[in-house]
Amino acid sequence: MLSFNQSVFHPAVFFLTGIPGLETSHAWISIPICCLYAIALSGNGMILFVIITESSLHEPMYYFLSMLSFTDLGLCLSTLVTMLGIFWFNAREISFDACIGQMFFIHGFTFMESSVLLAMAFDRFIAICNPLRYATILTNSRIIKVGLAIVMRGTTALVPLLLLLKRLSFCRSHVLHHSYCFHPDVMKLSCTDTRINSAFGLAIVISTAGIDSVLILFSYVLIIRSVLSIVSPEERKKAFSTCISHISAVAIFYIPMISLSLVHRLGQHAPPYVHTLIANVYLLIPPVMNPIIYSVKTKQIRKAMLKLLLSKQI
Repeated sequence: MLSFNQSVFHPAVFFLTGIPGLETSHAWISIPICCLYAIALSGNGMILFVIITESSLHEPMYYFLSMLSFTDLGLCLSTLVTMLGIFWFNAREISFDACIGQMFFIHGFTFMESSVLLAMAFDRFIAICNPLRYATILTNSRIIKVGLAIVMRGTTALVPLLLLLKRLSFCRSHVLHHSYCFHPDVMKLSCTDTRINSAFGLAIVISTAGIDSVLILFSYVLIIRSVLSIVSPEERKKAFSTCISHISAVAIFYIPMISLSLVHRLGQHAPPYVHTLIANVYLLIPPVMNPIIYSVKTKQIRKAMLKLLLSKQI
């Protein structure tokens, strides 16, 4: 029961957090953060540009890569304003409605990225296990349908989740633990019953990222079984090498996500900066690393990006 002297209401604003204990160094900390944003935005932007403009890259694998770059750009832009606002201007306030909007885009692009990684796993499965039917299975029309399904899946379930959040009342501190609005973080500040919100949020995570991760793992079990049946060591090595970039992208996406979920559920006694650092890693590392991984490991992407960079210097 709430005492009568506690105020129960929808907050006009929440207060975002930089890095606790290092507030005086935020200006210096902003330098590497700005560099990470610049790498993520330029890298993913270049990958999108070369895939659109280079006809040799108009293949299913690269269409899915362009979807990955698009979701990474969306994640970066969803947090750019609030993150740099905190470190540059100490602009910590965010209205409740703006917070809801930011959550929609952050969680939406996160779920979309999980779906894209699943689609890319399916692409690798077809390319390795059934190469003769690759072109007939992954046609342009089917890829468009997959893209639309990814967008719908990533956003539809979020609407009721955020509507459930708006019904909550808040009577505790309005200080969030991150530099952006994150659903579990906001929900913890409520003084009303959040069991429905928690259950629905967990159901969404399981039905998206949870199922996606299981299906990705299952696809690689089938891929490994197929590759091991190849007699030629050179062909076996070549088949495995086409999966390295995707496996790396899956790892840098799911490991920070799982770490952040564990910190929120089990790390109540962890220092505040742990929450903030893991939350920033969760959103910044995949958009930064994916362009680097694919430009280094994928010969066609590397050649197209080098061609673009050299043409700019002429």
